Amino acid sequence: MSPAVKCLILLAVVALLFVTELIPLAITAMGGAIACGLLGFIPAKQVFSGLSNSTVVLFAGMFVVGAAMFYTGLAQKIGNTVVHFCGTGENSLMFGLMFVGAALSSVLSNTGTAACLLPVALGICSAAKIPASRQLMPLAFACGLGGIITMVGTPPNIIANGALEAAGIADKFGFFEFAWIGIPVTVAGIIYMMFLGKYLLPKAELDADQEIEQEVEANETSASKQVVSGVILLLVVLTMAIGIKGVSLEMAAIIGAIVCVLTGCLTEKQAYASIDWVTIFLFAGMMPVSTAMDKTGAGKLIAEWTVGLMGGIPSPLVVTAVLFILSCALTQFMSNTASAALLCPIGVAISKQLGADPKAVLMAIAVAASCAFASPVGTPPNTLVLGPGGYKFMDYVKAGTGLVIVSFIVSLIVIPIVWPFFPGK
Repeated sequence: MSPAVKCLILLAVVALLFVTELIPLAITAMGGAIACGLLGFIPAKQVFSGLSNSTVVLFAGMFVVGAAMFYTGLAQKIGNTVVHFCGTGENSLMFGLMFVGAALSSVLSNTGTAACLLPVALGICSAAKIPASRQLMPLAFACGLGGIITMVGTPPNIIANGALEAAGIADKFGFFEFAWIGIPVTVAGIIYMMFLGKYLLPKAELDADQEIEQEVEANETSASKQVVSGVILLLVVLTMAIGIKGVSLEMAAIIGAIVCVLTGCLTEKQAYASIDWVTIFLFAGMMPVSTAMDKTGAGKLIAEWTVGLMGGIPSPLVVTAVLFILSCALTQFMSNTASAALLCPIGVAISKQLGADPKAVLMAIAVAASCAFASPVGTPPNTLVLGPGGYKFMDYVKAGTGLVIVSFIVSLIVIPIVWPFFPGK
């Protein structure tokens, strides 16, 4: 049996355990990584490489910066102010959070945006007396959707552009060219979540643990500490937004976390306690699995099989639809970066074969790679809200699948109009 087939079997087992949650998600993810090492898909020393991945560090840092806003009472204060203006209506709050999330993540990292807005959202939920599970998933989805709007919003967009360059095509995507599809998909996504998706979100009443998480009693509501924690978050976000040379997102987050402890916004113990370890291990465990899919050729096998299914000379619209579905299916378990990197060269090859402009096909792959809404492991913002929202794997499947379908329909309508397959004909 080839390594690719073995890897697909392993992936099927991991997927089954994720869906049934027979064992905790983080254990499944780490088990998957260890299995990849034992089966020789990746070198043994890469099994835990996910733990040293910079995104894990970013998560940890932002959890601490976010917690500081709680312990000083600032998150609750912001929450009360927002509730004062928006009211406690679920829809108005959802619209506000999704709009801000999508707008910020179009130019910031999706993960950074979700991490920055998480404490604010929890503060709002606590002030409005609504379970966090009703608002955190829409926020994570909005961060994913907003990323599609600009070239730098999410890695798949940069990869699609790189694929054009690698294929020697001079006509590349512009910085805001992605907005032609990004904005319609985001608007449709927000409307869907507000009018349909919200009925599929878990109605989880807060259990004792989350009650504590959501109602972290402020140590002291000294105004000066609130200002300090607010300024720290603002500086961290600004540093991420401006992109200071030599300061990565992770460095900004960790410096912020250290300053929070040094200024007494929260104690060292509270800082450790505020990190959601399920998120960390779930993400770190899936990174090597994603690498294994790439290295063993399991991802390629799925892609080739799909292309074979399309038969001889399919219409470009069929190619776009099939590659969208494929990219979207892969991205639920592989990182969006990995699935885009795998499929973009295939997309270019197929479109060349058909004599079609590859831009439409690449755009479909890039957009679909960002539609990782139906699982908590497809994209960091989804993983980030898993713990604080108290979600199960199937909650993502229920609420996210409809959003994927909405994105698919919008893409199939918009993409061929903006990027015709046979321009000039």
